[in-house]
Amino acid sequence: MNTKYDLSQLDEGRTVYVRSVKAEDLPEDVREQVGGLKTLYAVHDSEGQRLALVRDRKLAFVLARQNDLAPVTVH
Repeated sequence: MNTKYDLSQLDEGRTVYVRSVKAEDLPEDVREQVGGLKTLYAVHDSEGQRLALVRDRKLAFVLARQNDLAPVTVH
């Protein structure tokens, strides 16, 4: 969960997608790192690749904007 990804390397567009993820749906090694959180938020590129996994929605949007990306919510 603490693997760094260089968001500036995104070639296609600047839009990223933020969606909620249930902790129980994550791989076991990731679940071990999330503590008592039930829901996390993932930031995905246009191809669906997960770029980041953070503790709350607000942080996901801040992370995207700090990297000059345009976040949108996915349901």
